[in-house]
Amino acid sequence: MLNRVDLRGRVPSAAELRAALPRAEVDVDAVLHQVRPLVQDVRDRGVEAVLEHTERFDGVRPERVRVPQVELDAALAGLDPEVRAALEESIARARAVHADQRRTDTTTRVVPGGTVTERWVPVRRVGLYAPGGLAVYPSSVVMNVVPAQTAGVESLVVCSPPQADFGGLPHPTVLAAAALLGVTEVWAVGGALAVALLAHGGVDTTGDELEAVDLVTGPGNIYLTAAKRLLRGLIGIDAEAGPTEIAVLADETADPVHVAADLISQAEHDPLAAAVLVTTSEPLADAVDAALARLVPETKHHERVRTALTGGQSGVVLVSTVDDGLRVVDAYAAEHLEVQTADAAAVAARVRAAGAVFVGPHSPVSLGDYCAGSNHVLPTGGCARHSSGLSVQTFLRGIHVVDYSEDALREVAAKVVALAEAEDLPAHGQAVTARFAR
Repeated sequence: MLNRVDLRGRVPSAAELRAALPRAEVDVDAVLHQVRPLVQDVRDRGVEAVLEHTERFDGVRPERVRVPQVELDAALAGLDPEVRAALEESIARARAVHADQRRTDTTTRVVPGGTVTERWVPVRRVGLYAPGGLAVYPSSVVMNVVPAQTAGVESLVVCSPPQADFGGLPHPTVLAAAALLGVTEVWAVGGALAVALLAHGGVDTTGDELEAVDLVTGPGNIYLTAAKRLLRGLIGIDAEAGPTEIAVLADETADPVHVAADLISQAEHDPLAAAVLVTTSEPLADAVDAALARLVPETKHHERVRTALTGGQSGVVLVSTVDDGLRVVDAYAAEHLEVQTADAAAVAARVRAAGAVFVGPHSPVSLGDYCAGSNHVLPTGGCARHSSGLSVQTFLRGIHVVDYSEDALREVAAKVVALAEAEDLPAHGQAVTARFAR
């Protein structure tokens, strides 16, 4: 089922590895021409444009964009008790992990009378997106809201697509998750339209203001990603997310059924999802293929899973040693990386590029999706080489506060003037010497 790339006995360069490895190809530029007029229409006509295009794309026209509080309360009241208990556990664990990410202000005494303080200030207002395409994602509400709240964001709005089956409201489990987290502002709008409305704001059909935000976070489809690209600068964004990815670094000690089950778990997200096994053991690769052949037909979304696993974005990469495997997974920089090898913790500690690392046979990606306490909004498409997943830091800005006394400025004035002259910016130096001219 899985295509194979055999790198045994070879030491490819980093560039050669990037070219050889399976990867989902998502061309955001190809849809920009479709998204740009939508974004401009929302900018010019506001909510009316949003509702017209929503009816066209989603087959439903909500009465209003903002979901009434009574609907949030009703969704929470009607939530299955087992699902509620699971969400409460997910929230508690996420809050525990994210609480330790909150930075404190730091003051450095550079010289007597001269200090620089780094203040960490939360973004004032943020828009948090929960997808609603092939699956329902209350977990994404948790993963976006918890770090924003922990950072101290004072105003936030959750957006999720309206559903024809629920009278133009987002899925009730998404609404319930928002209510459980204490979120009072939810908009029934999806995809590129959501990003455009978050960026520009508008006036709801009720006459209520829909205030623009400073930052938008959360994953979505290629059209949402294109809107993020177009509006970046007017708003901040977390990342341009692509299809989900799982890579498994495994040796002969791994259980092939575990590996197969984990590959399937991510493949059920999307036909474009990527599932890659990097292994030193050809017998393990064979056993995983056999397990997939048995397990895929039994899974609910077997057609979607099969499409993802047989696509060019998925496959097996055979390597000679675990060290070679580490080079491969660092070049791949997976959104999710499982390490199922002998001495897995020591191997995982050597990983340099991954959105999140799952260590050993009892830390599957599914745990991180829901209840590990980690965040599941992670970089895709190799961006883990240079970017991090969603965290409290996403919602904080570092501001340097410079406080120098007259004596401290006088002491360094000549050096400021020298550097200003070296850059041919004499007025910079004069701005310092003017303070001592009298």
